[in-house]
Amino acid sequence: MLVLDTQDLPAADRIEAFQAAAVGESGSCAVEQEHPEAGVRKKLEVWNFGPLTLFATRGSGMRVWRTPRHARFDSMNTVSIITQSEGTGAFTWNGHQQHVGADALALAHKTAGYEYAWSGTGLSVAFMVDTERLGLPEEQIRTAIPLLRHSSVAPLLLRHIRDLHQHADELSAGPGAEALASATLELTRALIVSVAAGEHTRRQVAEDTLLTRVLAYIRAHLTDPGLTPHRIAAAHNISVRTLYRLCEQGGLGLEKWIVRRRLEGARDDLSASEHTHRTIEAIARSWGFTNPAYFSRRFRETYGATPRQWRRMRHSAGGDA
Repeated sequence: MLVLDTQDLPAADRIEAFQAAAVGESGSCAVEQEHPEAGVRKKLEVWNFGPLTLFATRGSGMRVWRTPRHARFDSMNTVSIITQSEGTGAFTWNGHQQHVGADALALAHKTAGYEYAWSGTGLSVAFMVDTERLGLPEEQIRTAIPLLRHSSVAPLLLRHIRDLHQHADELSAGPGAEALASATLELTRALIVSVAAGEHTRRQVAEDTLLTRVLAYIRAHLTDPGLTPHRIAAAHNISVRTLYRLCEQGGLGLEKWIVRRRLEGARDDLSASEHTHRTIEAIARSWGFTNPAYFSRRFRETYGATPRQWRRMRHSAGGDA
């Protein structure tokens, strides 16, 4: 949901408007715009997934910082995961500094204070949630902040956040919003304890979040035709039998779930105007379907139309669906 687009405001009002929007949505902070004399351009969007708030901030360079003093001005005690989809961010906390590019993320604990910035044009996507929702000691959360690059969970959470942002309007308004928030929190817990917990805690959280991590791994590799149950099981150090039992306990069939997610991706590409130049077979291959006849049959069974009929109906109806 669009909260602010400074293009709609007089140039003289843009800095103050963005400051007010940032404080209103995420709590007390300080904001400094890069080269304000050259003009400030900001677009802020916010979506709610149950207890979780997703932010997308696009525009000219800036620096945002929070200190323990800022935290005393409001009652919010939150944790944020910050990513940078365009440009390169710079995160600083307690002497720890890191660049946040397209393949990285940063963990911020509001009451501990932090600084985040980028130069030029950028797009930052982040989510915020009350610290107590993670069910982890605050000291453990802070210990994890400089260690995230060592976690194998980080790429899964990063991909998950990008998927949420890509479909945020639809997903936040849908019946699965609360479930998506729960999955996001489980991945965040797994991320933190993977680098900042004792062996017993790591093992317990790993067991509790295993299905969530498996599904996130599958989503990240959906387009790979070599994605097999053996590969998924090996990536999580479990047997194939355990993998199937885990999925069964979670109320899903592994192969059916994979095929359905791939069909959804192919369906969206067939509907999108930017993919009209691609053949149906090329789109099917890009989503892991190596057999065109199998793809066409499963698509028709699921959506009641062949891929060609679907594409024709969607584009004759006026473009993207």
